[in-house]
Amino acid sequence: MSEHIAQKISERTGVPDMVQLLSAMLSSSELSSLLLEVYRQRSLHITPAALLQQYRNNRFVQPAETDMVSSLEKELQVLKLLQTQHYWPLELSPVAPFGSCSVVGTVNQNKIISAVRNTEVLADATNALALHIADMRQRTNTDVISRYCTVQRHLRAVHLPQKGYSPHFKIACMVAAGRDTGNYAFEQICLREQLLNIHMLLTEVFKVQELYVIIQPRAGYTTGDHFMKVQQTSLADLPFEIQWKDAVAENNYYKGLQFKVYIRLENSVAEIADGGFVDWTQQLMGNSKERCLISGIGISLLHTLQEK
Repeated sequence: MSEHIAQKISERTGVPDMVQLLSAMLSSSELSSLLLEVYRQRSLHITPAALLQQYRNNRFVQPAETDMVSSLEKELQVLKLLQTQHYWPLELSPVAPFGSCSVVGTVNQNKIISAVRNTEVLADATNALALHIADMRQRTNTDVISRYCTVQRHLRAVHLPQKGYSPHFKIACMVAAGRDTGNYAFEQICLREQLLNIHMLLTEVFKVQELYVIIQPRAGYTTGDHFMKVQQTSLADLPFEIQWKDAVAENNYYKGLQFKVYIRLENSVAEIADGGFVDWTQQLMGNSKERCLISGIGISLLHTLQEK
């Protein structure tokens, strides 16, 4: 909610600083109960005709335009392939705990569709997988690398770049988490395997002919030069082109490095996958030795590009 709208509501109700009062004075359960009752009362006044009009006007509720049968067939192939590579498929809930993206991933909550009962509509499956992994690792105190994957429909409240894009779309995701054991062992193992998995998915499932990867150094690893040299050596024999950027680019999301995967089309190039190291499991578990690598592949975008 913008400050302008909040100010208008405060003036209309005669309650100064209403937003601040509600957020500071009510517990999460009390606020949820209040909103539930507000929505219940508002629902009593919605007519069937108004409901149909809402459907027509709300971009978040429109169905996807992809071929559903073809899409599901490819998604099953994706999950089966990743399972053979020791990434365990997990079917996530369509909602996540409130703050799943903004608390550890520095994403503005306004880009997420917040809901009641302390939830939000799932906007990034990698955050949800990281939460599951952190909970499991903390309870079991395991030293083994945890690997999970999913294919998930995401819904985000962001400005759409152009006509034809949908606010909801499917992404295939991988998340691996483990402990630092020295010489960037976790980083070498998991970066290599996720890039190889993406290559296999694109070439074997989606029959992509040409792809390349750009790796961008990010802040967050204190011995940055050595870290990048170790990664370059580890990835030197991969069966696709890798372009290495030199300058460190600052951001609050990825740590150490970020990669982007591009596919070459007949007359253009499209970014189709993205990933990198994050500190989410460190934050969630309060353990600086924890490491985490995430990646996502635009399944819906691939279908759209291949249907053209």
